[in-house]
Amino acid sequence: MNKIFVPATSPEDWKQFLAEPEKQWKSGYSARSLAYCWQEAGGMPPEMISVLGQVSSLKNLKTIFAIPEHKVPLPGGSRASQNDVWVLGESSAGLISIAVEGKVSEPFGPTVGEWFKNKTTGKEKRLQFLCNELGFDFPPPPKVRYQLLHRTVSAILEAKRFRTNEAVMVVHTFSTTNEWLEDFQYFLSLFGLKAGVNQAVSVKLENEINLSLAWVHGSESYLKS
Repeated sequence: MNKIFVPATSPEDWKQFLAEPEKQWKSGYSARSLAYCWQEAGGMPPEMISVLGQVSSLKNLKTIFAIPEHKVPLPGGSRASQNDVWVLGESSAGLISIAVEGKVSEPFGPTVGEWFKNKTTGKEKRLQFLCNELGFDFPPPPKVRYQLLHRTVSAILEAKRFRTNEAVMVVHTFSTTNEWLEDFQYFLSLFGLKAGVNQAVSVKLENEINLSLAWVHGSESYLKS
C-alpha cells in the first residue's frame, strides 16, 4: 500500500480513487455527495461530530486526517475492505479510528448467506477472522450484510495499528428515506444494540476495543452536487 497521500483541494480530487469513476461519480450517488459534503466541511461534517458526541469517549471529536477510499487488507483473499472515508480522529479520550460508509440508494451488497454460498478456503478464513474480531459465533447469521462486517472490522484493525482501543463505524447517508436502515439495525442487534437515525451506540468487544456505531443523516442538498 502506498504510504504517501496527496491532499485534496476540491471534491473532484476524490473521483480518481473510485473503483469505477465514470459509473460512480454522478449527482445523487453516494461517492459524489460524500466528497462534496466532507470537502466543504474540511473533515468530519458537523452532523457526524454531533451524533458521535453522544458517546462519552467521542465528545469534542476532531479530525487529524481523512483518507478517501482507504483500503484495509483482510486475510483470506487479495481484496481489501475499501472505506469510502477513513478518519484518524482525536477526542479528549485519545485517538479514534473511524470507518465511514457513504450511502444514498445503493444497497449494502450481498448477505453473508449469499456471499458464503459458494464456500472457499479463503472465504472461510476471512469470515472466521471477521467473526473473531467482532466477537460473533462462526458462522454469523446468514441475513447480515457482509459489507457491514468487513467495514466495521476495518475500523478495528486501524485502531489497533494506531495503538488505540476506540473504533467507530458510521453509515453516512444522504437518502431522503434512509434506505437500508433496517439492514444496519439488524447488524446492531447482533451486539444487543438498538439505534435509529442520528443515534450513536457503543459496545466493548472481547478484544478490549470500544466499538461505536452510528447512522448519520447528511444534508440532502448534496444530492444535487
